[in-house]
Amino acid sequence: MDILRQHEISEAEHRILNPIDETKLMLLGEVCRLRAGQRLLDLACGKGETLCRWAARFGIEGLGIDLSEVFLAAARQRAEELGVAGRVRFEAGDAGRVPLEAGAYDVVACIGATWIGGGLGGTIALMRPALRPGGLMLVGEPYWNESPPDAAAAALGCRLDDFASLAGTLDRFEAAGMALVEMVLADGDTWDRYAASQWWTVRRWLEENPRHPDAPAMREFLDRGRRSHLEYGRRYLGWGMFVLLPA
Repeated sequence: MDILRQHEISEAEHRILNPIDETKLMLLGEVCRLRAGQRLLDLACGKGETLCRWAARFGIEGLGIDLSEVFLAAARQRAEELGVAGRVRFEAGDAGRVPLEAGAYDVVACIGATWIGGGLGGTIALMRPALRPGGLMLVGEPYWNESPPDAAAAALGCRLDDFASLAGTLDRFEAAGMALVEMVLADGDTWDRYAASQWWTVRRWLEENPRHPDAPAMREFLDRGRRSHLEYGRRYLGWGMFVLLPA
């Protein structure tokens, strides 16, 4: 089953497609010192909640790019609801491949999707040309709370070296030529709300679509995701939104 389709089903009732809540999302905007007229580029923007909420609160404008037409439809609807459709727009595309306007944005964000550049370093290299001088880069990235066993990485669908410790993540930023200037981290509660709320969504989808061709894969997704979160994810896997400036 297509991974994107899995997320469209499991996150159907999510507004924020990462393990944070509204409070942390708005706190991130505050620590970034956003102000009216700034332009933000959000790569792999999901349902556009970041761009829409920040446009409504801080007066920014900008562009979101995502592969999912399902998510983009939700983003455009959200922009209408918040009265910011004239200041934000959303385009379908592979955020790791679309041409980016050089030096055009005050803020370039990739929050929770560094796979678009093949990992953290590649994604930073991809984002950097779009930044104006002195602009901010926002990256959402997992990290290991403590050294995990091999079984944890396998259960969570990653490799041990995909992520580092929190200090090791700082090392990766610095190796990519970026300075960490602020951060907002997920916690156990926000991880639970992101992960656990998917279980009910998927269960309801399975009850409504028991004979759907994707039903076996979604049952496996539900069973695997529930167990991996409880056994390994909640203990070992952290997640943060990091504010970076060119070093």
